[in-house]
Order: sequence, then C-alpha cells, then structure tokens
Amino acid sequence: QVQLVESGGGLVQAGGSLRLSCAASGSILSINAMSWYRQRPGKLRELVAAITSGGTTDYADSVKGRFTISRDNAKNTVYLQMNSLKPEDTAVYYCNARATSTGRIGEYGYWGRGTQVTVSS
Repeated sequence: QVQLVESGGGLVQAGGSLRLSCAASGSILSINAMSWYRQRPGKLRELVAAITSGGTTDYADSVKGRFTISRDNAKNTVYLQMNSLKPEDTAVYYCNARATSTGRIGEYGYWGRGTQVTVSS
C-alpha cells in the first residue's frame, strides 16, 4: 500500500504565499501522475494541478500563473507553491498519487488526508 501525508497548510493573508508538500511512502514500485485537489466549503473536490513522472504539468484556470506544482522523484514528494493567494483559495487541499505497489496488481489512486489552507481578506 501507499500512504500520502500532506503538510504546509495554514492561515495566510490575501496576497501571501504557502508551500504544500506531500510525501509518499510504503511499498511503492512506481509513482506516475501526482496531483493536488482542493475542496472548498460547500463545493465538490476539484483538480488544482497535476504533474506526470516526466514533469509535464497542468493547472486549473483559476490558479494558472499563481500556483506551481513540482516533484522530487527521488523523495517521492510533490509540492505546490501557492503565491498571490486569494480568499477563494480557502479549502482543504488533498494530494493524489497514481502508483503501483508490491502485493497489488495494477495502478491505483491514493489520497492523503488533506491540509487546511485558509486565506483571510
């Protein structure tokens, strides 16, 4: 199995920055795409940013130019640098990884428990 643990959330004023991290551990064979999702109050969970194992990235329109996703394959870790934060970015941010592991055939998606980001106006 694969475990994901997010860190780096917190309270920040509008215009500020935060950097989220998500470390994967467990019986990992390979990690393919890694992504950040968020769930705002009263809303469905939505994709924020994604990155392939080769480094290709994709972003939601609402965060383009403000957020940057990156990963360290040696550390099985994905990051989300969030700049120019807005109150509407307030959400629980979740890490997702598509991975293969020992004892399980095929690729599965794994989720972290989430980290709260609150942006005050």
